[in-house]
Amino acid sequence: MTLSRPLLGALTLLLTSSFIPGQQFASAPKFPYPEKLSYHVEWRMLTAGEGIVQLTRGTPQDWSISLNLTSAGFVSRLYKVLDNYKVSTNDRFCGENALLDAEEGKRHLIARLTFDNSHHKVDYEERDLMKNTSMKNQLDIAPCTCEITGALVTLRTTKLGPGQTMTIPITDGKKMAYAKIEGQAKESLTINGRNYSTVRYEAFVFDNVVYKRKGRLLVWVTDDARRLPVQFRLQMGFPIGTVTVLLDKEERL
Repeated sequence: MTLSRPLLGALTLLLTSSFIPGQQFASAPKFPYPEKLSYHVEWRMLTAGEGIVQLTRGTPQDWSISLNLTSAGFVSRLYKVLDNYKVSTNDRFCGENALLDAEEGKRHLIARLTFDNSHHKVDYEERDLMKNTSMKNQLDIAPCTCEITGALVTLRTTKLGPGQTMTIPITDGKKMAYAKIEGQAKESLTINGRNYSTVRYEAFVFDNVVYKRKGRLLVWVTDDARRLPVQFRLQMGFPIGTVTVLLDKEERL
């Protein structure tokens, strides 16, 4: 498993609505709605990457999520990343299909998820273009199972308060788990000169729940109708350490 896979999932939480620093909406729109987000990733006091996330409506019955993630600056010289991820879900953000094209260092992988929701199964296919190898896998899944991005977007649609928990069936195509999301505390954050009233959540997807790697995923979501994720943090062991994602720019589509 590469770092970018859980990172890609977490970054999709940062789907937001139009915003200009210092400007207030007359009435806050209620999520979900089509939107686009630009953000930056910080690692060890450096700008490690940049990304663009879009949530669009295909038909009244489905949604599409796309994420383009690139490494930046000094980090790009150490370990270049160019990942493109596209997901289709139904109106409840249950998975339908997903495609990841990941160029990471000297690796280039294509991974695909195909959900058969009527029979509660998912097919996973992965091709290593550098090694010219491939693998396939099929899993039994629960009704309305999400891939990681759909699960994290689902959090935004749920008014989960501190002290409350929820579980979401999640799969990466290799394993299915009922992952717990826990509301931990209300916190005030200042990001790019703007103050936010947020709820801090922890999504338990590491430590062999969905991903084998040890780590924590913390997410800060505004406590309003937009449910706007303004920051998240991956806390992982050596040599990765802590990765923080901060909101830069939002656009309504």
